[in-house]
Amino acid sequence: MRFLVNGGRPLRGSVDISGSKNAALPILAATLLSKEESVLTNVPDIRDIHKMLEIMEHLGSQFSFENNTIRIQTESIKTTEIPLGLVKTMRASILLVGPMLIRTGHIRIGFPGGCVLGKRPIDTHLDAFRALGTDITEEEEYIDFKLQSPQAGKVVLKEISVTATENILMLAAGIPGDTEIRLAAQEPHVADLCEYLKSCGVELSGEGTHVVKVKGTPAIHGAEHRIIADYLEVGTFAIAAAATQGDVTLQGIRMHDLDALWQKLEEMGVILDFGQSSVRVRGVKQMAPIAKLDTGIFPKFPTDLQAPFVVLLTQAHGVSKVFETLFEGRLNYLFELEKMGARFEFLNPHQAIILGPSELKGAPIASCDIRAGAGMVVAALMAEGETEISSINYIDRGYERLDEKLRHLGANIVRMQSEQDIEAQQRSLASFAAKEKSGVSSEVNR
Repeated sequence: MRFLVNGGRPLRGSVDISGSKNAALPILAATLLSKEESVLTNVPDIRDIHKMLEIMEHLGSQFSFENNTIRIQTESIKTTEIPLGLVKTMRASILLVGPMLIRTGHIRIGFPGGCVLGKRPIDTHLDAFRALGTDITEEEEYIDFKLQSPQAGKVVLKEISVTATENILMLAAGIPGDTEIRLAAQEPHVADLCEYLKSCGVELSGEGTHVVKVKGTPAIHGAEHRIIADYLEVGTFAIAAAATQGDVTLQGIRMHDLDALWQKLEEMGVILDFGQSSVRVRGVKQMAPIAKLDTGIFPKFPTDLQAPFVVLLTQAHGVSKVFETLFEGRLNYLFELEKMGARFEFLNPHQAIILGPSELKGAPIASCDIRAGAGMVVAALMAEGETEISSINYIDRGYERLDEKLRHLGANIVRMQSEQDIEAQQRSLASFAAKEKSGVSSEVNR
Protein backbone atom coordinates (compact mmCIF):
# COMPACT_ATOMS: atom_id res chain seq x y z
CA MET A 1 0.00 0.00 0.00
CA ARG A 2 1.00 3.61 -0.47
CA PHE A 3 -0.23 7.17 -0.05
CA LEU A 4 -0.84 9.54 -2.92
CA VAL A 5 -0.66 13.17 -1.78
CA ASN A 6 -1.42 16.33 -3.73
CA GLY A 7 0.34 18.99 -1.67
CA GLY A 8 0.26 22.73 -1.22
CA ARG A 9 -2.90 22.94 0.89
CA PRO A 10 -2.85 24.51 4.38
CA LEU A 11 -4.31 22.25 7.07
CA ARG A 12 -7.26 23.84 8.88
CA GLY A 13 -9.62 22.68 11.60
CA SER A 14 -9.34 20.57 14.73
CA VAL A 15 -8.28 17.00 15.38
CA ASP A 16 -8.70 14.62 18.31
CA ILE A 17 -5.49 12.85 19.30
CA SER A 18 -5.44 9.05 19.59
CA GLY A 19 -4.09 7.02 22.48
CA SER A 20 -0.36 6.41 22.78
CA LYS A 21 1.01 3.29 21.10
CA ASN A 22 4.10 3.46 23.30
CA ALA A 23 1.93 3.44 26.42
CA ALA A 24 -0.56 0.82 25.23
CA LEU A 25 2.01 -1.84 24.30
CA PRO A 26 3.71 -2.22 27.72
CA ILE A 27 0.36 -1.95 29.51
CA LEU A 28 -1.00 -4.74 27.32
CA ALA A 29 2.02 -6.83 28.31
CA ALA A 30 1.43 -5.96 31.97
CA THR A 31 -2.08 -7.45 31.87
CA LEU A 32 -0.30 -10.84 31.91
CA LEU A 33 0.70 -10.18 35.54
CA SER A 34 -2.83 -11.08 36.68
CA LYS A 35 -5.29 -13.85 35.88
CA GLU A 36 -8.08 -11.29 36.15
CA GLU A 37 -9.57 -9.22 33.35
CA SER A 38 -8.33 -5.72 32.56
CA VAL A 39 -10.17 -3.13 30.50
CA LEU A 40 -8.06 -0.64 28.54
CA THR A 41 -9.69 2.34 26.84
CA ASN A 42 -8.35 4.89 24.34
CA VAL A 43 -6.20 2.18 22.74
CA PRO A 44 -5.06 3.14 19.21
CA ASP A 45 -6.34 0.77 16.53
CA ILE A 46 -3.03 0.27 14.74
CA ARG A 47 -0.94 -2.61 13.42
CA ASP A 48 1.46 -2.84 16.36
CA ILE A 49 -1.43 -3.27 18.79
CA HIS A 50 -2.93 -6.06 16.69
CA LYS A 51 0.48 -7.72 16.41
CA MET A 52 0.95 -7.64 20.19
CA LEU A 53 -2.53 -9.11 20.66
CA GLU A 54 -1.65 -11.89 18.21
CA ILE A 55 1.41 -12.78 20.27
CA MET A 56 -0.56 -12.66 23.52
CA GLU A 57 -3.27 -14.89 22.04
CA HIS A 58 -0.48 -17.38 21.28
CA LEU A 59 0.41 -17.27 24.98
CA GLY A 60 -3.19 -17.87 26.07
CA SER A 61 -4.82 -14.44 26.32
CA GLN A 62 -8.47 -13.97 25.41
CA PHE A 63 -9.64 -10.52 24.39
CA SER A 64 -12.03 -8.30 22.48
CA PHE A 65 -11.05 -5.07 20.74
CA GLU A 66 -13.85 -2.68 19.76
CA ASN A 67 -14.13 1.11 19.60
CA ASN A 68 -10.60 1.58 20.97
CA THR A 69 -11.39 -0.55 24.04
CA ILE A 70 -9.62 -3.82 24.82
CA ARG A 71 -11.01 -6.28 27.34
CA ILE A 72 -8.30 -8.85 28.01
CA GLN A 73 -7.79 -11.77 30.38
CA THR A 74 -5.16 -14.50 30.62
CA GLU A 75 -6.42 -17.09 33.09
CA SER A 76 -3.77 -19.62 32.08
CA ILE A 77 -0.58 -19.58 30.05
CA LYS A 78 -0.64 -22.08 27.17
CA THR A 79 3.05 -21.92 26.27
CA THR A 80 6.29 -20.32 27.44
CA GLU A 81 7.84 -20.10 23.98
CA ILE A 82 7.26 -17.31 21.46
CA PRO A 83 8.48 -18.31 17.99
CA LEU A 84 10.79 -16.07 16.00
CA GLY A 85 8.15 -15.58 13.34
CA LEU A 86 5.85 -13.80 15.79
CA VAL A 87 8.44 -11.37 17.16
CA LYS A 88 10.90 -10.70 14.34
CA THR A 89 9.07 -7.58 13.12
CA MET A 90 8.18 -6.16 16.53
CA ARG A 91 10.72 -4.94 19.02
CA ALA A 92 8.06 -4.32 21.69
CA SER A 93 7.63 -8.09 22.05
CA ILE A 94 10.58 -8.00 24.48
CA LEU A 95 8.16 -6.37 26.95
CA LEU A 96 6.48 -9.74 27.47
CA VAL A 97 9.53 -11.15 29.26
CA GLY A 98 9.00 -9.44 32.64
CA PRO A 99 5.34 -10.40 33.12
CA MET A 100 5.87 -13.91 31.73
CA LEU A 101 8.63 -14.55 34.27
CA ILE A 102 6.22 -13.58 37.04
CA ARG A 103 3.44 -15.84 35.72
CA THR A 104 5.50 -18.92 34.78
CA GLY A 105 9.13 -18.36 35.79
CA HIS A 106 10.24 -19.09 32.23
CA ILE A 107 10.07 -17.72 28.69
CA ARG A 108 11.92 -18.55 25.51
CA ILE A 109 11.58 -15.82 22.91
CA GLY A 110 13.05 -15.08 19.51
CA PHE A 111 15.23 -12.00 19.23
CA PRO A 112 12.79 -9.12 18.63
CA GLY A 113 12.86 -7.03 15.46
CA GLY A 114 11.22 -3.76 14.38
CA CYS A 115 12.28 -0.64 12.50
CA VAL A 116 15.78 -0.45 11.06
CA LEU A 117 17.40 2.26 13.19
CA GLY A 118 20.89 0.95 13.60
CA LYS A 119 21.99 -1.57 16.21
CA ARG A 120 19.63 -1.69 19.18
CA PRO A 121 20.97 -4.24 21.66
CA ILE A 122 19.00 -5.47 24.67
CA ASP A 123 21.95 -5.76 27.07
CA THR A 124 20.31 -3.29 29.46
CA HIS A 125 17.29 -5.59 29.77
CA LEU A 126 19.45 -8.67 30.33
CA ASP A 127 21.60 -7.05 33.03
CA ALA A 128 18.49 -5.81 34.86
CA PHE A 129 16.84 -9.23 34.76
CA ARG A 130 19.98 -10.87 36.09
CA ALA A 131 20.07 -8.37 38.97
CA LEU A 132 16.67 -9.68 40.15
CA GLY A 133 17.56 -13.36 39.93
CA THR A 134 17.02 -14.37 36.29
CA ASP A 135 19.22 -16.92 34.52
CA ILE A 136 19.62 -16.12 30.82
CA THR A 137 20.86 -18.29 27.97
CA GLU A 138 21.47 -16.60 24.63
CA GLU A 139 21.20 -18.75 21.50
CA GLU A 140 21.69 -17.80 17.87
CA GLU A 141 18.09 -16.65 17.31
CA TYR A 142 16.46 -17.14 20.72
CA ILE A 143 16.91 -16.07 24.33
CA ASP A 144 15.90 -18.33 27.22
CA PHE A 145 14.93 -16.69 30.55
CA LYS A 146 14.43 -18.56 33.84
CA LEU A 147 13.55 -16.79 37.10
CA GLN A 148 15.39 -19.24 39.36
CA SER A 149 15.77 -17.24 42.56
CA PRO A 150 13.73 -14.00 42.43
CA GLN A 151 14.99 -11.38 44.82
CA ALA A 152 13.99 -7.74 45.14
CA GLY A 153 16.80 -5.21 45.35
CA LYS A 154 18.50 -2.26 43.72
CA VAL A 155 18.83 -2.18 39.93
CA VAL A 156 21.00 0.41 38.20
CA LEU A 157 20.22 0.36 34.51
CA LYS A 158 23.15 0.25 32.10
CA GLU A 159 21.58 3.12 30.16
CA ILE A 160 18.38 5.12 30.37
CA SER A 161 16.22 2.79 28.30
CA VAL A 162 12.45 3.08 28.03
CA THR A 163 11.69 -0.58 27.32
CA ALA A 164 14.25 -1.84 29.85
CA THR A 165 12.66 0.38 32.51
CA GLU A 166 9.19 -0.93 31.62
CA ASN A 167 10.35 -4.55 31.61
CA ILE A 168 12.06 -4.37 35.00
CA LEU A 169 9.07 -2.46 36.43
CA MET A 170 6.78 -5.35 35.51
CA LEU A 171 9.19 -7.95 36.87
CA ALA A 172 9.68 -6.02 40.13
CA ALA A 173 5.91 -5.62 40.50
CA GLY A 174 5.52 -9.35 41.04
CA ILE A 175 8.59 -10.02 43.23
CA PRO A 176 7.74 -9.53 46.92
CA GLY A 177 9.90 -6.91 48.57
CA ASP A 178 11.33 -3.50 47.75
CA THR A 179 13.05 -2.85 44.42
CA GLU A 180 14.69 0.44 43.51
CA ILE A 181 15.26 1.17 39.82
CA ARG A 182 17.88 3.83 39.20
CA LEU A 183 18.55 5.60 35.88
CA ALA A 184 14.95 4.77 35.02
CA ALA A 185 13.41 6.35 31.93
CA GLN A 186 10.89 9.07 32.74
CA GLU A 187 8.91 9.30 29.49
CA PRO A 188 5.14 9.89 29.78
CA HIS A 189 4.36 6.36 28.60
CA VAL A 190 6.61 4.88 31.31
CA ALA A 191 4.69 6.89 33.91
CA ASP A 192 1.43 5.65 32.38
CA LEU A 193 2.55 2.04 32.90
CA CYS A 194 3.25 2.95 36.53
CA GLU A 195 -0.28 4.32 36.87
CA TYR A 196 -1.72 1.07 35.49
CA LEU A 197 0.40 -1.02 37.88
CA LYS A 198 -0.81 1.07 40.80
CA SER A 199 -4.39 0.46 39.68
CA CYS A 200 -3.58 -3.27 39.82
CA GLY A 201 -2.52 -3.08 43.47
CA VAL A 202 1.23 -2.49 43.12
CA GLU A 203 2.76 0.11 45.44
CA LEU A 204 5.32 2.31 43.72
CA SER A 205 6.66 5.84 43.79
CA GLY A 206 8.92 8.05 41.71
CA GLU A 207 7.14 7.58 38.39
CA GLY A 208 8.25 10.28 35.96
CA THR A 209 11.70 10.49 37.60
CA HIS A 210 14.98 8.60 37.21
CA VAL A 211 14.48 6.72 40.50
CA VAL A 212 11.42 4.47 40.81
CA LYS A 213 10.69 2.42 43.93
CA VAL A 214 8.47 -0.65 43.68
CA LYS A 215 6.99 -2.76 46.49
CA GLY A 216 6.31 -6.05 44.74
CA THR A 217 3.32 -8.22 45.52
CA PRO A 218 1.97 -11.58 44.34
CA ALA A 219 -1.58 -10.19 44.71
CA ILE A 220 -1.78 -8.27 41.42
CA HIS A 221 -5.33 -7.90 40.11
CA GLY A 222 -6.96 -6.63 36.95
CA ALA A 223 -7.90 -2.98 36.45
CA GLU A 224 -9.56 -0.44 34.20
CA HIS A 225 -7.21 2.12 32.69
CA ARG A 226 -7.36 4.86 30.04
CA ILE A 227 -4.28 5.10 27.82
CA ILE A 228 -2.76 8.58 27.66
CA ALA A 229 -2.85 10.69 24.49
CA ASP A 230 -0.05 10.08 22.03
CA TYR A 231 2.30 13.05 22.38
CA LEU A 232 4.16 11.94 19.25
CA GLU A 233 0.95 12.21 17.23
CA VAL A 234 0.40 15.63 18.80
CA GLY A 235 3.86 16.68 17.65
CA THR A 236 3.38 15.31 14.15
CA PHE A 237 0.14 17.22 13.60
CA ALA A 238 1.58 20.39 15.13
CA ILE A 239 4.55 20.23 12.75
CA ALA A 240 2.28 19.49 9.77
CA ALA A 241 0.14 22.52 10.62
CA ALA A 242 3.23 24.74 10.78
CA ALA A 243 4.73 23.25 7.61
CA THR A 244 1.60 23.90 5.53
CA GLN A 245 1.10 27.41 7.00
CA GLY A 246 -2.14 26.09 8.41
CA ASP A 247 -4.32 26.70 11.45
CA VAL A 248 -5.02 23.55 13.45
CA THR A 249 -6.30 22.96 16.99
CA LEU A 250 -5.15 19.73 18.65
CA GLN A 251 -7.65 18.41 21.19
CA GLY A 252 -7.23 16.13 24.21
CA ILE A 253 -3.51 16.61 24.77
CA ARG A 254 -1.15 16.80 27.75
CA MET A 255 0.68 20.07 27.29
CA HIS A 256 3.91 19.52 29.19
CA ASP A 257 4.77 16.25 27.47
CA LEU A 258 6.10 18.37 24.59
CA ASP A 259 7.78 21.38 26.16
CA ALA A 260 10.89 20.89 24.01
CA LEU A 261 8.86 20.91 20.79
CA TRP A 262 6.82 23.97 21.74
CA GLN A 263 10.04 25.85 22.50
CA LYS A 264 11.53 25.01 19.09
CA LEU A 265 8.36 25.88 17.19
CA GLU A 266 8.17 29.26 18.91
CA GLU A 267 11.87 29.80 18.17
CA MET A 268 11.04 29.35 14.49
CA GLY A 269 8.19 31.87 14.76
CA VAL A 270 5.22 29.50 14.74
CA ILE A 271 2.24 30.90 16.67
CA LEU A 272 0.97 28.71 19.53
CA ASP A 273 -2.15 29.33 21.63
CA PHE A 274 -2.43 26.96 24.60
CA GLY A 275 -5.68 25.87 26.23
CA GLN A 276 -6.20 23.60 29.22
CA SER A 277 -5.99 20.41 27.12
CA SER A 278 -5.53 21.79 23.61
CA VAL A 279 -3.18 23.85 21.51
CA ARG A 280 -3.85 25.91 18.41
CA VAL A 281 -0.96 25.91 15.94
CA ARG A 282 -0.72 28.63 13.28
CA GLY A 283 1.97 28.56 10.63
CA VAL A 284 3.76 31.64 9.32
CA LYS A 285 5.17 32.48 5.89
CA GLN A 286 8.74 33.05 7.01
CA MET A 287 10.30 30.84 9.67
CA ALA A 288 13.64 31.25 11.42
CA PRO A 289 16.25 28.47 11.42
CA ILE A 290 17.34 26.54 14.51
CA ALA A 291 21.00 26.88 15.50
CA LYS A 292 21.09 23.27 16.74
CA LEU A 293 18.45 20.63 17.20
CA ASP A 294 19.65 17.97 19.65
CA THR A 295 17.50 14.93 20.27
CA GLY A 296 17.66 13.25 23.66
CA ILE A 297 15.87 11.31 26.34
CA PHE A 298 12.74 12.88 27.81
CA PRO A 299 12.18 15.75 28.50
CA LYS A 300 14.61 16.73 25.73
CA PHE A 301 13.53 16.93 22.09
CA PRO A 302 12.15 13.48 21.17
CA THR A 303 14.04 11.49 18.57
CA ASP A 304 10.68 10.26 17.27
CA LEU A 305 9.81 13.81 16.14
CA GLN A 306 13.20 14.57 14.64
CA ALA A 307 12.27 13.53 11.08
CA PRO A 308 9.02 15.56 10.84
CA PHE A 309 10.74 18.56 12.43
CA VAL A 310 13.68 18.42 10.01
CA VAL A 311 11.16 18.47 7.16
CA LEU A 312 9.86 21.70 8.67
CA LEU A 313 13.43 23.04 8.87
CA THR A 314 13.76 22.74 5.09
CA GLN A 315 11.42 25.75 4.96
CA ALA A 316 13.35 27.91 7.45
CA HIS A 317 15.21 30.90 6.06
CA GLY A 318 18.77 29.97 6.96
CA VAL A 319 20.95 27.11 8.13
CA SER A 320 19.91 24.63 10.82
CA LYS A 321 22.05 21.90 12.36
CA VAL A 322 20.63 18.56 13.49
CA PHE A 323 22.31 16.20 15.96
CA GLU A 324 20.58 12.82 16.37
CA THR A 325 22.08 11.45 19.57
CA LEU A 326 20.25 8.14 19.89
CA PHE A 327 19.99 6.16 16.63
CA GLU A 328 22.64 6.05 13.96
CA GLY A 329 20.25 5.20 11.13
CA ARG A 330 17.63 7.82 11.84
CA LEU A 331 18.86 10.41 9.30
CA ASN A 332 18.61 8.07 6.31
CA TYR A 333 15.30 9.60 5.28
CA LEU A 334 17.21 12.73 4.17
CA PHE A 335 18.03 11.00 0.92
CA GLU A 336 14.31 10.58 0.26
CA LEU A 337 13.81 14.29 0.93
CA GLU A 338 16.61 15.02 -1.53
CA LYS A 339 14.45 13.54 -4.29
CA MET A 340 11.92 16.29 -3.53
CA GLY A 341 14.49 19.09 -3.68
CA ALA A 342 15.62 19.39 -0.05
CA ARG A 343 19.13 20.77 0.38
CA PHE A 344 21.38 19.49 3.16
CA GLU A 345 24.88 18.41 4.08
CA PHE A 346 25.11 14.91 5.52
CA LEU A 347 28.01 15.12 7.99
CA ASN A 348 27.84 11.62 9.52
CA PRO A 349 25.15 9.12 10.62
CA HIS A 350 24.27 11.39 13.56
CA GLN A 351 24.63 14.93 12.19
CA ALA A 352 23.41 16.98 9.25
CA ILE A 353 23.07 20.61 8.20
CA ILE A 354 19.76 21.68 6.67
CA LEU A 355 19.89 24.50 4.13
CA GLY A 356 16.67 26.43 3.78
CA PRO A 357 14.35 27.36 2.40
CA SER A 358 14.01 24.58 -0.16
CA GLU A 359 11.16 24.41 -2.66
CA LEU A 360 9.90 20.85 -2.35
CA LYS A 361 8.29 19.17 -5.34
CA GLY A 362 6.29 15.98 -5.48
CA ALA A 363 8.20 12.77 -6.20
CA PRO A 364 8.05 9.02 -5.51
CA ILE A 365 9.49 8.50 -2.01
CA ALA A 366 9.49 5.77 0.64
CA SER A 367 9.07 5.47 4.41
CA CYS A 368 12.23 4.32 6.20
CA ASP A 369 10.58 3.74 9.59
CA ILE A 370 7.47 4.84 11.50
CA ARG A 371 8.58 8.37 12.29
CA ALA A 372 10.48 8.98 9.06
CA GLY A 373 7.29 7.91 7.31
CA ALA A 374 5.41 10.63 9.17
CA GLY A 375 8.10 13.05 8.03
CA MET A 376 7.55 12.00 4.43
CA VAL A 377 3.83 12.70 4.82
CA VAL A 378 4.59 16.19 6.16
CA ALA A 379 6.92 16.80 3.19
CA ALA A 380 4.27 15.64 0.74
CA LEU A 381 1.62 17.88 2.32
CA MET A 382 3.65 21.02 1.69
CA ALA A 383 5.28 20.02 -1.62
CA GLU A 384 4.16 21.34 -4.97
CA GLY A 385 2.44 18.66 -7.03
CA GLU A 386 1.87 14.98 -6.42
CA THR A 387 3.89 12.74 -4.10
CA GLU A 388 3.66 8.97 -3.94
CA ILE A 389 4.77 7.48 -0.59
CA SER A 390 5.52 3.75 -0.50
CA SER A 391 6.16 1.41 2.45
CA ILE A 392 3.35 3.02 4.45
CA ASN A 393 3.08 -0.18 6.49
CA TYR A 394 5.60 1.51 8.79
CA ILE A 395 3.30 4.52 9.22
CA ASP A 396 0.31 2.29 9.95
CA ARG A 397 2.25 0.68 12.78
CA GLY A 398 2.34 3.95 14.72
CA TYR A 399 -0.49 6.24 13.58
CA GLU A 400 -4.22 5.57 13.77
CA ARG A 401 -6.16 6.69 10.68
CA LEU A 402 -3.51 9.28 9.80
CA ASP A 403 -4.78 9.80 6.26
CA GLU A 404 -8.39 10.08 7.42
CA LYS A 405 -7.52 12.71 10.03
CA LEU A 406 -5.50 14.69 7.50
CA ARG A 407 -8.38 14.65 5.00
CA HIS A 408 -10.61 16.02 7.78
CA LEU A 409 -8.16 18.96 7.96
CA GLY A 410 -8.34 19.56 4.21
CA ALA A 411 -5.41 17.50 2.94
CA ASN A 412 -5.62 15.79 -0.43
CA ILE A 413 -4.29 12.36 0.58
CA VAL A 414 -5.56 8.95 -0.48
CA ARG A 415 -4.55 5.39 0.35
CA MET A 416 -3.79 3.19 -2.62
CA GLN A 417 -4.18 -0.59 -2.51
CA SER A 418 -2.76 -1.56 -5.90
CA GLU A 419 -1.09 -0.23 -9.03
CA GLN A 420 -4.49 -0.13 -10.76
CA ASP A 421 -5.91 1.94 -7.91
CA ILE A 422 -3.00 4.34 -8.21
CA GLU A 423 -3.54 4.85 -11.93
CA ALA A 424 -7.26 5.43 -11.42
CA GLN A 425 -6.64 7.86 -8.58
CA GLN A 426 -4.02 9.74 -10.59
CA ARG A 427 -6.60 10.27 -13.34
CA SER A 428 -9.11 11.42 -10.74
CA LEU A 429 -6.65 13.84 -9.15
CA ALA A 430 -5.70 15.25 -12.55
CA SER A 431 -9.37 15.79 -13.36
CA PHE A 432 -9.97 17.39 -9.95
CA ALA A 433 -6.99 19.73 -10.41
CA ALA A 434 -8.18 20.74 -13.88
CA LYS A 435 -11.68 21.55 -12.59
CA GLU A 436 -10.25 23.46 -9.63
CA LYS A 437 -8.00 25.51 -11.94
CA SER A 438 -10.94 26.21 -14.21
CA GLY A 439 -12.99 27.36 -11.25
CA VAL A 440 -10.24 29.73 -10.08
CA SER A 441 -9.94 31.17 -13.60
CA SER A 442 -13.69 31.81 -13.74
CA GLU A 443 -13.58 33.68 -10.43
CA VAL A 444 -10.72 35.84 -11.67
CA ASN A 445 -12.52 36.65 -14.94
CA ARG A 446 -15.56 37.79 -12.98
